[in-house]
Amino acid sequence: MLSVVIPVYEEVETLAPLHAELDEVARGHGLELEIILVDDGSNDGSWSEIERLAARDTRVRGIRFRRNFGKAAALSAGFEAARGDVVFTLDADLQDDPHEIPRFLAEMATAKLDVVSGWKKVRHDPWHKVFPSRVFNWMVGFLTGVHLHDHNCGFKSYRREVLGELQLYGELHRFVPVLADARGWKVGEISIQHRPRRAGRSKYGFYRFVKGFLDLLTVYFLTGFGQRPQHLLGSLGLGCFLLGGGGIVTLTALWIVSRLDIDPGNNLHLHERAVFYYSIVALLFGAQFLAAGFLAELFTAFYRRDFVPYSIRERAGTIDSAARSGTPPGDNAIAPQAADPPGSDRVASPPPA
Repeated sequence: MLSVVIPVYEEVETLAPLHAELDEVARGHGLELEIILVDDGSNDGSWSEIERLAARDTRVRGIRFRRNFGKAAALSAGFEAARGDVVFTLDADLQDDPHEIPRFLAEMATAKLDVVSGWKKVRHDPWHKVFPSRVFNWMVGFLTGVHLHDHNCGFKSYRREVLGELQLYGELHRFVPVLADARGWKVGEISIQHRPRRAGRSKYGFYRFVKGFLDLLTVYFLTGFGQRPQHLLGSLGLGCFLLGGGGIVTLTALWIVSRLDIDPGNNLHLHERAVFYYSIVALLFGAQFLAAGFLAELFTAFYRRDFVPYSIRERAGTIDSAARSGTPPGDNAIAPQAADPPGSDRVASPPPA
């Protein structure tokens, strides 16, 4: 089964046409799907339209927020409610074409991908949105190593197991492929049709790119140093210590040499040199970076004790409950259950993901 998660924010005019297109795709390709519409605090009657669609079609489910919490929160709520083996996300403004869904499924099957991101190769947006977006996509690829043409595209597909390992907050929804790649999942993309907006207006302004850049720095830190923050902060601190210490040592040597000079007028006064103050500031920055690194390590050790820092692709052989839980064999270990007799109808529980 497929789950289609659609964040909705004041898109009352497009919900019925979008539902009709999804129904057409499902019937035309024999797809079993559920449609999850998450109303992110709309004030234009979007929720009434969602209720109407849900009353007419049992495949439609609605979730309504008390206020606008943002797209990442809407997607998180939709992911939690999704029951499909493959989860799709697309925007409610009709610029994403639901008829592309079979192409996503084919790409996931043929290339054995876990995440497929859409690429709006030909965009029907004004230049002041297209150009910053291309710069942003280049920066994401440069910093994270995940080279996609369009990280901002809302049309994506995921295997359900991928979403079970990710936590979205803030504006991190656009970085799900990056977060998935950091966990070892296979990420790819396909070019899709991008349609002109038929109704409503864009909800994104220039400030979106400012927030996107700040979130990019967050993702770069989380994916590269989330389990070892001192490696980044400590390196910056040691670099500042080297600069500050080198400046102090150099000035000290020059001061000693000036004191050995027979001409008193050539004596070096440290407080008259700007390098002296720069060196002091560098030493202070170094101490602060190291202290911040130790605090970050403390928080990481305390708050992420239950976080699994790896992702298991598959298992082989029989693993009993003691091995799964890490309990050493002994008197307190739970003994494996006896094998079922031939012909038993009991279904074994699948191993945890």
